[in-house]
Parts: sequence; C-alpha cells; structure tokens
Amino acid sequence: MPLTLEIVTPEAKVYSDTIDSVVIPTVEGEIGILPGHIPLLTQVEHGELRVSKGAAIQWLAIGNGFAQIDGDKVRVLAEHAITEEKIDEHAVEAAMKRAEQQLKESKHLDPHQYEHLQHLVRYSGVQLAVKRRRR
Repeated sequence: MPLTLEIVTPEAKVYSDTIDSVVIPTVEGEIGILPGHIPLLTQVEHGELRVSKGAAIQWLAIGNGFAQIDGDKVRVLAEHAITEEKIDEHAVEAAMKRAEQQLKESKHLDPHQYEHLQHLVRYSGVQLAVKRRRR
C-alpha cells in the first residue's frame, strides 16, 4: 500500500504524489516513513527530504515546518521547499554570500533580522547540498 505525500509552502504546493517511502529531516533527526506508520506530528528542520518511488529517489531541500503522518498520508507544511530540478545553483550561491556578508557587517541587527539571515544561510546550504549531490 503506497503513501500519499504532499508538501506545501505558503507560496505553493511543491510536491504531491503517491510514493513508497519518505525520509524527513526533523529537529530530533531524520525519520523514515513507510506505509502503515503510526500517527505522528513532528517539527521539520532545514535539511534534505528524500522520496523513494520504485527504484527512483528524489531529493528536495526543505526548511522549517511541520509534518503530519496519518495513516498512509504524509503532509509537510514548510516555510521553504524546492525540488532538485528547480534549484538555481548560481542564484542560491549569490543569496548565501549576500546573507553571510550582511551577518559579518551588521553588528547591530535586531534579533529577528539576525535569525532570518541565519535561516537563509542554512537553507541555501541545504539547497546547494541537494543540487550538488550527483557530482
């Protein structure tokens, strides 16, 4: 019996398909979900989400959110998510460098802005790791 996976961000539905399994990065570590998993609600951390369907494995970069597992349905609500194919490596590198530079230069950032820049750097790093996985 397959799983139904849906990944949604505030901007769009990023992924929706029937799959065999998924590995989700959480604040407690990675968790693997197979059909028949017990009901679960967990916090998603910046990281690489791995989807298995048949012999194919697909990687997505994901950032902060929640995952709900209920029966054979997995729903991930995330601040950010992108499939490997849609990652623009050069744009991500440029954004990461800008954020790192702002963190270095600004000694008087308010805590919210500082945290936002840190999240941007971490999510950019995850995107680059996903994109460069096949090299």
